[in-house]
Amino acid sequence: MNKKTIDDIDVSGKRVLVRVDFNVPQDEQGQITDDTRIVAALPTVKTLAERGARVILVSHLGRPKGVTPQYTLAPVAQRLSELLGRPVRLLPDCVGPEIQQQVQAMENGEVVLLENVRFHSEEEKNDEEFARQLAALAEIYVNDAFGTAHRAHASTEGVARILPGVAGYLMQKELEYLGSVLESPKRPLIAILGGAKVKDKIRVIENLLTRVDTLIIGGGMAYTFFKARGYEIGQSLLDETSLEFCREVMAKAGDRLLLPQDVVVSSADPFQVGPDACETRVVPVTEIPAEWQGVDIGPETRAKFAEVIRGAGTVVWNGPMGIFEFDRFAEGTRAVAQALADSGAITVIGGGDSAAAVQKLGFAEKMTHVSTGGGASLEFLEGRPLPGVVALQDK
Repeated sequence: MNKKTIDDIDVSGKRVLVRVDFNVPQDEQGQITDDTRIVAALPTVKTLAERGARVILVSHLGRPKGVTPQYTLAPVAQRLSELLGRPVRLLPDCVGPEIQQQVQAMENGEVVLLENVRFHSEEEKNDEEFARQLAALAEIYVNDAFGTAHRAHASTEGVARILPGVAGYLMQKELEYLGSVLESPKRPLIAILGGAKVKDKIRVIENLLTRVDTLIIGGGMAYTFFKARGYEIGQSLLDETSLEFCREVMAKAGDRLLLPQDVVVSSADPFQVGPDACETRVVPVTEIPAEWQGVDIGPETRAKFAEVIRGAGTVVWNGPMGIFEFDRFAEGTRAVAQALADSGAITVIGGGDSAAAVQKLGFAEKMTHVSTGGGASLEFLEGRPLPGVVALQDK
């Protein structure tokens, strides 16, 4: 990674604006249900505070339309205070004279959190004047929010054009692990792609196909490949617009492409009737009944995928193997996670549903790196430059 980090600068006594990704899930009572992203930012926040910086954290939460109380960062400030073991004040806004005044009065080592930056519509428009107001709060900018690095917003890209910007530890870690997959993987390199639609992963498939030793496709995406082969797929997910692309991939990849051999099919849509109301059976991929739908990879496929993973040097995984939200249909995803955990490979989980799955199934600690950014990790694996990274200073 050729970007400067917080280790390359002197922060003592300086006001440092740190873009973090505290867009965490909450229940209806406003209680945080998963604090992974807050925990991931701790090394950067702690280091800056210990080195005498005046740490000003900025984040978004949800998609508010103007000031929306349910999207306040108050629960985040409370959880962060507990994790840091020191009080973190939530300021009532993120720009303006009052905020300017409170920030100027900060002491060395103090940490504050600005209120939700998306309460201002100018944030997502990357409005230059708004970026200037944010930048006026500090002397140095740190981006530690990989999850939003693919967005050119005022707090992710605009500020870095005004203040000297460097990467935090989480950003550094994300870029190093995901970068190593593309640039210098330990071989064999295996990519596992799942999830619903092929069209969402076209660029990833194109980019990875030139680099991987084996490309494994599972999840809802696989049925479009089966359809492209002329198989009956019943009521399974179909991405009609990507059939020709699937044919091209199969022709280009040859035996480097691994598709499921058998699948678990359901008599009804579990999202509509509930998983327990579904009758299920395991069938070869060439024998999916017309009225049934595929919901998971089958046992033969799980064993085959696990066998290939065992011999890997590096594995990158993005997208579940089935409808993992229901325990009944999470066995394929669990089998892949278990195989990764048991392998001696460098295992990199591209955020989003794959990260949620390894967390839910209890395998997160056994992975080399679990990305905190779904969209950002996908765009990175597509080989696209991320605006929030490009704007940071080069070493």
